[in-house]
Amino acid sequence: MQKILVANRGEIAMRVMRTAKEMGIKTVAVFSEADRNMPFVRYADEAVCIGPALSSQSYLRAEKIIAAAKQTGADAIHPGYGFLSENASFSKEVSDAGLIFIGPSSYSIEIMGSKIGAKQAAKKFNVPMVPGTEEPIKDIEVARNIANSIGYPILVKASAGGGGKGMRVVNNEGEFEEQIRTAKSEALNAFGNDDVFIEKYVGAPKHIEIQLVGDQHGNYVYLFERECSIQRRHQKLVEEAPSSCLTPEIRKQMGECAVAVARSCNYYGAGTVEFLVDENLNFYFLEMNTRLQVEHCVTEMITGIDLVKEQINVARGNKLSFTQDELKITGHAIELRVCAEDPYNNFLPDTGKLEMYQPPKGPGVRVDDGYEEGMDIPIFYDPMIAKLIAYAPTREEAIHRLCRAIDEYYIKGIQTTLEFGKWAVQTEPFRSGNFDTKFIDKYFKPEYLSPKNEEAEEVVALLSAYIWEKDKKADATASGPVTAVNKWKINRR
Repeated sequence: MQKILVANRGEIAMRVMRTAKEMGIKTVAVFSEADRNMPFVRYADEAVCIGPALSSQSYLRAEKIIAAAKQTGADAIHPGYGFLSENASFSKEVSDAGLIFIGPSSYSIEIMGSKIGAKQAAKKFNVPMVPGTEEPIKDIEVARNIANSIGYPILVKASAGGGGKGMRVVNNEGEFEEQIRTAKSEALNAFGNDDVFIEKYVGAPKHIEIQLVGDQHGNYVYLFERECSIQRRHQKLVEEAPSSCLTPEIRKQMGECAVAVARSCNYYGAGTVEFLVDENLNFYFLEMNTRLQVEHCVTEMITGIDLVKEQINVARGNKLSFTQDELKITGHAIELRVCAEDPYNNFLPDTGKLEMYQPPKGPGVRVDDGYEEGMDIPIFYDPMIAKLIAYAPTREEAIHRLCRAIDEYYIKGIQTTLEFGKWAVQTEPFRSGNFDTKFIDKYFKPEYLSPKNEEAEEVVALLSAYIWEKDKKADATASGPVTAVNKWKINRR
């Protein structure tokens, strides 16, 4: 493998390319017209424009990506995450074109891409499941009887979906039929597939996932867990590794179940198995993500393993370079997704220009980003600007380090999740580990954040200038030593 095309954009494209460069592998970027001046385009050895800004006309066009790979002589394609990363047809088309897909087989993606198919495969290996249906709902009355036997509330979920689309909570039998029909309609509009299933609603679970890697020779390891319970709209904002609540025994059980899920579909490459964990630390299989995760960084920090490097080596046909017994947890890592979102307005996207952009530095601080000062945050893609990761020997130290890094992260021109992140990790529920996926609903109000008071900052600036000028005049007439001058540092975001 001499040249890799990265079929993605932004920070994950940069992330993959950096590892490839360290491995002596050349890189190709593909980009939309909106991304022409992005850092990842300049960083790559070669770059090919594949269409207009809309992802449906660029990053989701498999034929354009494969054509770019052939045009540039790339041997392999790394899909990153999002876009085509979990598209079984794309994986097959890449392989059929004589290229290497840096990820699992199309068979594995297809099995795990269906929530129902994934549950059926995992159940054969005795992986714990939330009680529910094992087939798509075809008959409302049969489904109603199953719901009554499970007990309300229940959850209706789209089989082909994610991100909260096609998902409905049903609190009683009276609303069952209406919610089923609504979920099916949402699923059809979002995914072109109206298959839905039902399962017992676990009201306030933790969301904990296990990172694993498998090779093409039947070897598997799990790289411990990530706590991902702080979410909005079923999408994660803060992740950490390891979890503050798991015992070594439960960690081992979950890891072994994750490996069993991977074996159930002959998986190879990096993947993540997600679980719901209740207040008694009972865990239930949720789904498998057949790709690299956004939050893979915290796992890399506590294990010292470069997951992208492992993906590439597995795709080359190499055996895993380490065993389960060689892996251990060292220290603690916390990640905040720095998104162009407004926490004062229900975390809605807040696109605009990065008038000021200065990421933090220092010991134990990692920033994976894809933008630079002066650039616009486009409306066409996910609003994540960067991932801020703090690593330290203990969880408490990691919390303090993350807060310090947030204070040093200067962004002006758009609203971001930085202040929310600092508030969240300092709350008692987070510090104690006593929180779940309802964290934002239960504890957060916009007024808890430090309000930006531009008027007060102007007053401080004027007062500072006045004191400076007054002391300068005093110094000019004084015969003794120069008087001390109070210097004010005005940090404006």
